[in-house]
Amino acid sequence: MDYFYGPGRNHLFVPGPVNIPESVLRAMNRNNEDYRSPAVPAMTKTLLEDVKKIFKTTSGTPFLIPTTGTGAWESALTNTLSPGDRTVSFLIGQFSLLWIDQQKRLGFNVDVVESDWGQGANLDILASKLAEDTAHTIKAVCIVHNETATGVTNNLAKVRKILDDYRHPALFLVDGVSSICALDFRMDEWGVDVALTGSQKALSLPTGMGIVCASPKALEASETAKSVRVFFDWKDYLKFYKLGTYWPYTPSIQLLYGLREALDLLFEEGLDNVIARHARLGNATRLAVEAWGLKNCTQKEEWFSDTVTAVLVPPYIDSAEIVRRGWKRYNLSLGLGLNKVAGKVFRIGHLGNLNELQLLGCLAGVEMILKDVGYPVKLGSGVAAACAYLQNSTPLIASRI
Repeated sequence: MDYFYGPGRNHLFVPGPVNIPESVLRAMNRNNEDYRSPAVPAMTKTLLEDVKKIFKTTSGTPFLIPTTGTGAWESALTNTLSPGDRTVSFLIGQFSLLWIDQQKRLGFNVDVVESDWGQGANLDILASKLAEDTAHTIKAVCIVHNETATGVTNNLAKVRKILDDYRHPALFLVDGVSSICALDFRMDEWGVDVALTGSQKALSLPTGMGIVCASPKALEASETAKSVRVFFDWKDYLKFYKLGTYWPYTPSIQLLYGLREALDLLFEEGLDNVIARHARLGNATRLAVEAWGLKNCTQKEEWFSDTVTAVLVPPYIDSAEIVRRGWKRYNLSLGLGLNKVAGKVFRIGHLGNLNELQLLGCLAGVEMILKDVGYPVKLGSGVAAACAYLQNSTPLIASRI
């Protein structure tokens, strides 16, 4: 029995880890296997080919690493850069802050471009830095596509255009942990050199697999990069790719079977349809927040995230109490405000294998919590706004037509 038992299902609306589909749970419910047998390499080969589709790349090389997004960050950095290399990195929230901290601790010379939390990356400053860098001392531009702490999505196509406008050879490294498989992401078209995500986000798997995809340019950089790496060394993976056995160390067999089922679900729905579904859920959530009379932490519409909404609360309310009340009374898990926005925002995650009615249940729960903590919300207001939008925008389920 669960130590903190509550009747019914837990309504998990943190922005990761997310709900795991029943078919994925069943696919993972199996014994261990010998990963050196023919079966696991055969499955791995198809997984590597199919993973490229979620990055929208034909030229990238994927790596399925038994780690978290933090390990995927380290893999991206240490395989392409050398100690002392200059990077430009954007500080817009807690997770971009943590990636910057990692870059500094790994010995890189980090040029931090900071914005207010709730704003996107300041790309005008990037343009000025690239224009001044005629000696090409900047070796990489590092950006979080979707900052989960504030609900801000950055414009990657614009970053690529700036790099191209100044003919700058810096590598383009992207954290897509809470965006890939949910938001529009085009690795080849946008010239992304290393993209990465984590299994526990839009893929709707348990935590434990960091997925990294490297462009030919990034692989070339890895040949001369002098950063120390052992566990995350791409060369070890590439060696076993050539041998056809694929694994330099023991993978999680269960996660591989889960990934197979998760990808099958994505492809059955259609990746473009998945992205459209997330856009609907994001719009519905924002309409609910507006109906409650609350504000989005994200300061401009161009930065709105379709995977997470950070909701600002009035100064007389501690947003942590909203999260506590949701869990204790309604079996609803919401995201805390982190660091600079701790106590000021709560976060509604709307990503992964999630549908409209599940979201409406969450929004109803939030309304009751707001009433509990003394906010003068009109019960049903946000749910009604979301319902009206979703009733007019939700398509028929393709497989049931």
